[in-house]
Amino acid sequence: MLSQLPKQICPRPFLKWAGGKSKLIPQYVPFFPTNYKNYYEPFLGGGAVFFYLQYLQPTPAILTDINAELITTYRCVQEKVDDLIILLKEHQRQHNRDYYYNIRANPVHSELEQAARLIYLNRTCFNGLYRVNSQGKFNVPLGRYDNPKICQEDLLRLASATLVKSEIKQADFADVLNYATTTEDFVFFDPPYYPISNTSYFTAYSRNSFTEKDQKRLRDICAELATRGVKVMVCNSDCEFIKQIYIEIGFNIHRIEAARSINSNTKKRGIIYELLITSY
Repeated sequence: MLSQLPKQICPRPFLKWAGGKSKLIPQYVPFFPTNYKNYYEPFLGGGAVFFYLQYLQPTPAILTDINAELITTYRCVQEKVDDLIILLKEHQRQHNRDYYYNIRANPVHSELEQAARLIYLNRTCFNGLYRVNSQGKFNVPLGRYDNPKICQEDLLRLASATLVKSEIKQADFADVLNYATTTEDFVFFDPPYYPISNTSYFTAYSRNSFTEKDQKRLRDICAELATRGVKVMVCNSDCEFIKQIYIEIGFNIHRIEAARSINSNTKKRGIIYELLITSY
């Protein structure tokens, strides 16, 4: 159980995730609410905010994502971590270039094998990207790692203990409307960011891109949640479109300094800005 773990150990993501929030959390801390009893995260991804908040204030949580493979992986970490570690150790033992592309090309059938495959590909592919082609097939090339951390046993066990009381399921982000209803609820949205250039869509989170219409649908859901008294936090691109659609519903806009780290050209990496948007 999490309560039995040493307090100095803070759980953290077991997946690398493009756009993950681990490095931004220090800037988020002043804006996190403290008076809530239930946590919801509809775009789960790497789960950095969930793991951090559970360490500070363990609460019941409902974690959802549209990505079926990702949800399967979280459930296996939650429920079958010992068996998952066995499979990951085998991936680690066999890892090389040919093995990577063979695993990438061949889907597996059991949920446990699917989870091990996703973690293996995630830990060894370029920059931890999750990207699929139009057929829904993972297509990220092998990354350049001398000794990739494929099976991080302690990290996985800590994540499993942290997830033990969470409900994890595949769902559209609008599903949160069925659960978050009162001032005791806190919802954190980390959607696919609105593109600020023609090359901004560097990952396909699912086979369907997240459109401007989806951004407005998310905004409308945030507005509905806020009318219920639910505490809502959203992160997104620093651009006029996103600012305006949330200013229209009376949300507060905060500018956050971030680091661009995905571009393969290191000269095009550097400091950028993102928005942190709150209903409170």
